[in-house]
Amino acid sequence: MESILVIIPVLNEEATITGVIKSLQSYGLKKIRVVDNGSTDKSVQKAKAAGAEVILEPTPGYGQACWRGLQQLPPEIDWILFCDGDGSDELSKLPQFFANKDNFDLILGNRRATSAGRAAMTPVQNFGNWLATFLIRWGWGYGYCDLGPLRLIRRRCLEQIQMQDRGFGWTVEMQARAVECRLRICEIPVGYRLRQGGRSKISGTVSGSIKAGTVILSTIFSLYLRRLRADGETGRWGDGEMGRWGDGG
Repeated sequence: MESILVIIPVLNEEATITGVIKSLQSYGLKKIRVVDNGSTDKSVQKAKAAGAEVILEPTPGYGQACWRGLQQLPPEIDWILFCDGDGSDELSKLPQFFANKDNFDLILGNRRATSAGRAAMTPVQNFGNWLATFLIRWGWGYGYCDLGPLRLIRRRCLEQIQMQDRGFGWTVEMQARAVECRLRICEIPVGYRLRQGGRSKISGTVSGSIKAGTVILSTIFSLYLRRLRADGETGRWGDGEMGRWGDGG
């Protein structure tokens, strides 16, 4: 566990951040970095009291907060675990994530693999995930099921990806670029809950949902055009195994 750093972007999640940190600690995770993205409540104080390192990132944006959390990583860190601070991620499957570290480079939580997870996601989230994963399958030939926030990635692979997005396109860029970089990928079914506190910055409002959807779609198309320019072809990669996913078993 000493080689894993947890990064949690936070914006006004004082009601849930303590529980999230304590849950992570119960799985042996000691290095937890909370990136506060402009909270006006007591999120920072509660995160510090729970034992997390807190970094302030005033520039808004989910990707911006994640990127800030990746700066000045300790040399012993080999893995980065991303999760949300609102209590919606079901963390009980983390031992499966850790058990698969030797076999994969990017391990994703698949919320849509469980009925409870699908039910907890809003119609906007379900449709957005379907559309984004469909476009990735069409453009990159890899069949993702979800764009969930819970993900574990090898540090050197994340450096290879060279993340550019600083907003809502962070997750989709990571997944599309992971295919381009030929990372070993798996998705593990995880539970998902309605957020336990705070207000969603994406699905909580119509304008937020439209904005996030527009950013995600534009990110996909920008990445696809960049890939075409770089490769000079439109064919798929891989030998057929790239399109498989499952629980890593």
